[in-house]
Amino acid sequence: MQVLVDADACPSAVKEILFRAARREEIPVTLVANQYLRTPPSPFIKAIQVPAGFDVADARIVEMVAAGDLVITADIPLAAAVLDKGGHALDPRGNWFSRDNIQERLTVRDMMDQLRGTGVDTGGPDPYSARDSKAFAGQLDRFLARHRASARRSP
Repeated sequence: MQVLVDADACPSAVKEILFRAARREEIPVTLVANQYLRTPPSPFIKAIQVPAGFDVADARIVEMVAAGDLVITADIPLAAAVLDKGGHALDPRGNWFSRDNIQERLTVRDMMDQLRGTGVDTGGPDPYSARDSKAFAGQLDRFLARHRASARRSP
């Protein structure tokens, strides 16, 4: 199991949580972005810089993800592609994407894009908060605990 991060817009607080988890759990965490990213020295943490371009980082993540992997992203179409490949997708605010909610999220996203296209100001997400960071950390810890438990059960 690996953790892949859609890192271009990922809050730094989330990256720090992931860096600590990578070292503690000894799991590979890979940040994918179209800009240079500094990462702490660790055999479990790396960054991949992809060329600039629309959805280039997303395409690389989809190429790399395997069943059971965890992807951190707020990008709904990327989350849908991850779910299609049997991966897990968690947003930086601690919300899971699932087969049960992905279609609704895609529909709302498309509707908001259409509204913005007509000039309607739809606002944006609330600023990232300490509460969001705590929710993310809690969901990540629960996921990793389940992963550890299933790894112990497997021969």
